[in-house]
Amino acid sequence: MGQLSGVFTMVLMLAVFYLVIFIPENKRKKKYAALLNNLKVNDEVMTKGGMMGKIINIQDEYIILESGPDRTRIKLSKSGIGTVINLKTDEVVEKK
Repeated sequence: MGQLSGVFTMVLMLAVFYLVIFIPENKRKKKYAALLNNLKVNDEVMTKGGMMGKIINIQDEYIILESGPDRTRIKLSKSGIGTVINLKTDEVVEKK
């Protein structure tokens, strides 16, 4: 009987671990993938490194970001996007 309760406890701990760790992580990944798929030209974005700019061109895996007073253009991987800032509604969509 003692071994059965030990196995039950281990299964219960694994189930709680799955519910606390894996389900929220999968939801976060899906939300971030949707954020990347919904990028549009003229969206204001902040990179994971903290640079802010406006998207001026979108390619398959890359974007061209325009930033700064000199309108510097930077080619950046889509996975480098940290947040999209929608200035019309002052809403920020984040990747955590």
